[in-house]
Amino acid sequence: MSREEAKFSLSELLGVGFTLVVLGIGLAYGAQVMGDVKTDFKTGANGCNATSEFACNTQWNATNNALTGVAKIPAKLPTIATVIVAAVIIGILVTYLWQRFAR
Repeated sequence: MSREEAKFSLSELLGVGFTLVVLGIGLAYGAQVMGDVKTDFKTGANGCNATSEFACNTQWNATNNALTGVAKIPAKLPTIATVIVAAVIIGILVTYLWQRFAR
């Protein structure tokens, strides 16, 4: 009976870590840009650059809703990271146990 060894390296998780970091940075800058765009759209007739007050309100509401939606994603990043870590640990355990006891 031949024995196979499963080898894992922590460097394999480097890509996942960088992805989470880049996602966090991208969301932070994206939220900042959307906040700046939102301030450009003022509600009401004074200071509005659109052709009608309705257009100004619609533009402001759209950027406000988009900003609210995007702001919820970073709040979920700890949960996403926990799920990724759990999936990696479960994968390592299943692979190890399969190699150890399947034969």
